[in-house]
Amino acid sequence: MSTIAVIDYGMGNLHSIAKALTLVAPEQQIWVTHDAEKIRRADRLVLPGVGAIRDCMQEIKRYEIDELCREQVQQKPLLGVCVGLQALLNWSEENDGTHCIGLIPGEVKRFVEGAGKQKLKIPHMGWNQVAQSNPNHPMWANIKNCSRFYFVHSYYAVPDDASVIAGTTEFGIEFVSALHHDNIFATQFHPEKSQKDGLQLLQNFVRWNGQCN
Repeated sequence: MSTIAVIDYGMGNLHSIAKALTLVAPEQQIWVTHDAEKIRRADRLVLPGVGAIRDCMQEIKRYEIDELCREQVQQKPLLGVCVGLQALLNWSEENDGTHCIGLIPGEVKRFVEGAGKQKLKIPHMGWNQVAQSNPNHPMWANIKNCSRFYFVHSYYAVPDDASVIAGTTEFGIEFVSALHHDNIFATQFHPEKSQKDGLQLLQNFVRWNGQCN
């Protein structure tokens, strides 16, 4: 039986993701854990996250999740969700600046209320389309381009290298809503709250063995 570790550092939408994974992959064993040995034994990792990035990183460092992610992502797939995506970059401007895990070079910026063609209401909350930058990636299998997913966030990722962008979304500006890099796939949206297409993405993750050339 394969195992998926939903990493618990006290700041994530843990049980909703675990429930969704159980729904799409009842044959998988789902662990909600911060135990280092279980994380090392798992076949796949999920890094969720909600709330302020400084609080998230404080707990991630307390449980040494940052070091575990750097170590384990070399050998197994990792799915980052919402603040879990943001934590994978180098730095966030939230909370006057916060250093993050640094698995994907880049930074995280806040939406500007007056940016773009319309006055933005922040946070960006609700359903929005995701344009697939790399539709051949296995994580997009059986998901139509520009499908709608559920978002709740005030900050967005700005990677240094555009080749890691897996999806973009319009919210006053075009922002990065999904990233891929080697064994990492990460979404700013919440797949566990995104109904059919979100469940499909989670099912794709269960089947994905990592990396995509």
